Amino acid sequence: MLENILTVNDLSKTYQSAGHTLTVLDKISFSIQSGSTVSIVGPSGSGKTTLLGLCAGLDRSTSGIVELNGIRLDNLNEDQRAQVRNQYVGFIFQNFQLLPTLTALENVMVPLELRGEKNIRAHAMDLIDKVGLTERMHHYPTQLSGGEQQRVSLARAFSNHPKILFADEPTGNLDAETSHKVEKLLFDLNTEAGTTLILVTHNLELASRTQRIIRLKGGLMISDENTGAEQLNEVGYVKE
Repeated sequence: MLENILTVNDLSKTYQSAGHTLTVLDKISFSIQSGSTVSIVGPSGSGKTTLLGLCAGLDRSTSGIVELNGIRLDNLNEDQRAQVRNQYVGFIFQNFQLLPTLTALENVMVPLELRGEKNIRAHAMDLIDKVGLTERMHHYPTQLSGGEQQRVSLARAFSNHPKILFADEPTGNLDAETSHKVEKLLFDLNTEAGTTLILVTHNLELASRTQRIIRLKGGLMISDENTGAEQLNEVGYVKE
């Protein structure tokens, strides 16, 4: 029996604006098994990115419970949530969010330095090699193409051996050919590491590559379906 890496129960997020209450998410509930791959899809304004941020502990819900790796995030302060993220979570963003004053290699080393790990440089260089950027490792983000920057962010996301990886429109700023290359790297690295992948995307072709699709509309979860993509085996890794 596989354990749940993420459990969301009656999760809601509202904002007060000009005397009105804006409901961005309304009583969302689901659980995700360790090692699985899940897409969250829906039109703009449906609450996808807000949900991702709450699940990752980047923001606090108005009500409801988020439990990540057995830890209730709603009971934690910001410093404690940051510690959980550093320990268990990897991120990939649409706009890459690389540090402009650091080289590609140095960007990958940052999460490892925060964790106080040893052999940081060697591990970061191995990840840079896996994403095919060995010859570009000493370049700064402004010297890299969009696809190269996203490959650096992929290497960075996996550098701290996350138990769960949150990807927010990871190919949203890339052309079709580059998108396919980044998608393949993402799924290959994820399969190799056995990481749980939660992907926010408007790209239904990309979403169909995950094992499950959660659909949002107007802050509500309107469906939750298995895609029949890869199936989990008994130890939680996707089968080849």
